[in-house]
Amino acid sequence: MTLKLNHPTPEEYASFYADYVQRAIAREDVVAALPQQIDEICAALGSLTDTQTLYKFGSAEWSIKEVLGHLNDVERVFSYRLLRIARADPTPLPGFEQEDYIRAAGYDNVPLAELLNEFELLRRANILMVSHLDDEALSRLGTASGATVSARALIYMLVGHVEHHMACIHEKYLPGV
Repeated sequence: MTLKLNHPTPEEYASFYADYVQRAIAREDVVAALPQQIDEICAALGSLTDTQTLYKFGSAEWSIKEVLGHLNDVERVFSYRLLRIARADPTPLPGFEQEDYIRAAGYDNVPLAELLNEFELLRRANILMVSHLDDEALSRLGTASGATVSARALIYMLVGHVEHHMACIHEKYLPGV
């Protein structure tokens, strides 16, 4: 994919997403990071056993499988927002409660290989969608979780969200497995 994106401006996303956007900016080429993250997640987690991925670094924390399931959930939510906004749909999009999603999903019962495959398939579908967006679609603004967001910012948020959780996995989870 040869698409190059300009960084979103702070007016294109809510301040509570600034960490994700900054993490994506640090990747330098956010478009190249989209497929790279598939390989990075598989390299970091693919050799773990299903038992190891039940590890939590604290009793109130998610397991590794739940973190990966959360990545899949957010990949879906952010990409749906991206699609709607890029297609000029003015309908405000609601937020979601991530803790409720985790409780309802039962990710600890899903094989690790399936969670990894699901992330790859979701991300590859998003790569295809992003590759067909023009500048007008990328700059469109919409409303999600009660805040203004651009389609471009949502691409950065997809990358930054994974960066955030993978940093946590490397720092807090993998040393304990």
